[in-house]
Amino acid sequence: MIRALKALPMPIQLMLVSSLAMFLPATHALITHHHAIARSFFYSGTLFLFISVLVALANGANARPRRAGRASLLSMLAVFLILPMMLALPFDQSLPDTSFFNSWWEMVSSLTTTGATLYEPARLPGSLHLWRGLVAWMGGFYILVMAIAVLAPMRLGGFEVFFSGGPSGAPSANAPAANGGAETSERIAHYATRIAPAYIGLTGALWLGLMMAGDPPLVGFIHAMSTLSTSGISPVAGMAGSSSGLGGEILIFLFFIPALSRRLWPGGGELRASDKLSNDPELRLAAFLVVIVPLFLFLRHWLAALEVKMPADFGAIFRSIWGSLFTSLSFLTTTGFQSTSWHDARSWSGLGTPGLILGGLAIIGGGVATTAGGVRLLRVYALLRHGERELDKLIYPTSVAGGGAMARKLRRDGAYISWIFFMLFAISIAVVMMLVSLFGLSFEPATILTIASLSNTGPLASIAADIPLSWATLSEPVKAVFALAMVLGRLETLAIIALFNPEFWRG
Repeated sequence: MIRALKALPMPIQLMLVSSLAMFLPATHALITHHHAIARSFFYSGTLFLFISVLVALANGANARPRRAGRASLLSMLAVFLILPMMLALPFDQSLPDTSFFNSWWEMVSSLTTTGATLYEPARLPGSLHLWRGLVAWMGGFYILVMAIAVLAPMRLGGFEVFFSGGPSGAPSANAPAANGGAETSERIAHYATRIAPAYIGLTGALWLGLMMAGDPPLVGFIHAMSTLSTSGISPVAGMAGSSSGLGGEILIFLFFIPALSRRLWPGGGELRASDKLSNDPELRLAAFLVVIVPLFLFLRHWLAALEVKMPADFGAIFRSIWGSLFTSLSFLTTTGFQSTSWHDARSWSGLGTPGLILGGLAIIGGGVATTAGGVRLLRVYALLRHGERELDKLIYPTSVAGGGAMARKLRRDGAYISWIFFMLFAISIAVVMMLVSLFGLSFEPATILTIASLSNTGPLASIAADIPLSWATLSEPVKAVFALAMVLGRLETLAIIALFNPEFWRG
């Protein structure tokens, strides 16, 4: 039985898991006496479970071998575009005053861990917030498994920085996680069983900590899932509506760290760019960014008030530094939670809305093969080291750089492929902005919403502009473009381009 389930294609497995997951919000709605919502999720879960079993039986009776690389990428694309239609049905039935398109858009946003929403928190019952957080949590786990089981052997998703040659349709013998040429389904099952205990355990530990800090069970559970999946989904408008206060923010801050490096997850030791944890380039670059942004905001206050005598308010200083630290790491991991002290940090620095800084952090993103989005820290690190080396050569033309084989590879081949990806990311921003501009969206909202979509940082829309932007006010064509941008940001441009490679489809 277990072997037969492991042999099923990934989309069918996800259909089965999603069908079973619908019974959790159904149970919550029943306990909270929202019987109409409980019926919607129970009936939908039962219907889709029945359909999934029939499809699984049909697939087992008529299995067709397909090329692993092509099938896996197409499956991932189908998961993020088609599976939300199934996930949206109980959401749409539970919220009569919305459209199915909006429900589908909401599920695309959740599954890609973008966390953008069309609804005010007070409009949705707790069971629907639970469903949004649960879908995002499953989407985060899905990308964790697929990144190491599928994208790593194909040299995609950031792993192309380690290996020269570019995307490949089949596992590379030198690529990490190839497991000696194991089948894709075997790698997926292997890494799913390795990552699941850590993923579930960290979520449970954070949930328990948030409840001890004062959050209600539902709020703490959704915030715990949102933190581990970096979706930023909240039933109470983020940290401002949370009851856990500073203690809860400190806990969430600590659990942001796994989104900075894959080596912090089981199986990530095969993908490390350094032997020692203290020398990990992603963690070091993240630490530098998280320190330099609060330092800039802090020093700007003193520079702006250089000629004004002001009494030292140590409480305001602490709140400013903490608000900057928490919010910077939150947007660097593309989660988008805003500290309750962020207003103090903005007031202290004298910047009304430093949206450019937060947008830049979201574009940089978190670690390779984590739940975070963006360009990724390793690519940015490779570009920085290449630039540093070029400056050294200008001063000392005959110098020879050291650092080991991995450092040399990051500075040369890694920087080359990172620059290609960065250009593709910039072109994607330009194309999406042009498309939404055709439908009447002005320049500033188009820029902010495009960056939020491609970096999978939905909450950026409400904090980056002088006047908070609303996803709900957009027209349906614009929403459709941004939904596709979320999928593009989640899968990354190189993976989409690999589907157009003729060599990829031969055989």
